[in-house]
Amino acid sequence: MSQDKAATIAVRAGINTDQHHSAVVPPIHLSSTYRLEGYNQKGDYDYSRSGNPTRSSLGKAIADLEGGSTGIVTSTGMAAIHLICQLLSKDDLLVIPHDCYGGSYRLFTHLQKRGLFKLAVVDQTNLDDVAEVMKQKPRLTLIETPSNPLLRIVDITKICELAKQAGSLTAVDNTFLTPLLQKPLALGADIVVHSTTKFVNGHSDVVAGAVVTKDTELGEELAWWANCIGITGSPFDSFLTLRGLKTLPVRLKQHQANAQAIVEQLANHPAIDAIYYPGLGDHPGHQLAAKQQSGFGSMLSLELKGGVDAVRCLFDNLELFTLAQSLGGVESLISHPSTMTHAGMDLEAQLTAGIKPGLVRLSVGIEDADDLISDLTSALDKCLAFKE
Repeated sequence: MSQDKAATIAVRAGINTDQHHSAVVPPIHLSSTYRLEGYNQKGDYDYSRSGNPTRSSLGKAIADLEGGSTGIVTSTGMAAIHLICQLLSKDDLLVIPHDCYGGSYRLFTHLQKRGLFKLAVVDQTNLDDVAEVMKQKPRLTLIETPSNPLLRIVDITKICELAKQAGSLTAVDNTFLTPLLQKPLALGADIVVHSTTKFVNGHSDVVAGAVVTKDTELGEELAWWANCIGITGSPFDSFLTLRGLKTLPVRLKQHQANAQAIVEQLANHPAIDAIYYPGLGDHPGHQLAAKQQSGFGSMLSLELKGGVDAVRCLFDNLELFTLAQSLGGVESLISHPSTMTHAGMDLEAQLTAGIKPGLVRLSVGIEDADDLISDLTSALDKCLAFKE
């Protein structure tokens, strides 16, 4: 099976692997423990925190899609982020983007305050700044592109090259695009991180994460840590995520078509000050996104002219877009980054990252595009009274 046939890999993951009853769909293995055949005769599995057949199927599927050697399924996306921190010692430097996900920023800054590692926060759209921080010989560099929530695009290949020259490992948060739209390992990264809660599962009914490594030895080290600190994913969540993964290719097509249609219709709406979406030709990262991605995704953000008052008005008048945390589900969601996803960042850090009070983030679902456009347009029309 060709490794570039992502739809086939996603659909066929685990199919026809049942050796006991010939089930086409892989069964869920809920057992917490496994029988040993005799003294010190361990099989492939002995305890479910260490290894589980259902979780193994999901990990292999995500690793195959990313083109990696090892896939480690974690209990949450933040557990995946925490897992890569186990590679760091107190004197090691971690480099992160200044506009990374708020939950990641909160974790990194608080672990740094406890003296677990050193931290450098850098605007990674500026390669001169990246090159400068690499002089400090970091142990690990985290990349997040497109960024959350402003959809900034950074050059994965060039940052990985600079990091490699400095002896730094690179990890890319690929949650927004999934392996179907971006393959960081092929662009030079060592590690890929996912909140599989989002697009990979796609149905807003599972919280989970994944870490994929290019190198087997590095994968074994991280798998050891995942077992050691007890953050591996549950069998049932792995089963649901594996089921969701099978429809990811077709879901993404509709997600993206809807997002593009919405952007085109809202481009000139008088209540909107700016639209952040890499698929727009005038987006600063458009050309780079077209080069390193195979699609522009379905995440976008709007800056409303009326500030917080307009935000409240918009939320009060939407019917199809649900005000909620998270993203990547079949249903359309909307959020206010400053008070929701990035509330873990102090106000100064938010403003430095470009997150203003009038910013809202949309996760475009797979509903009828015309219905979504009508919902947004009708609600935005009611916000014109707050236009500055």
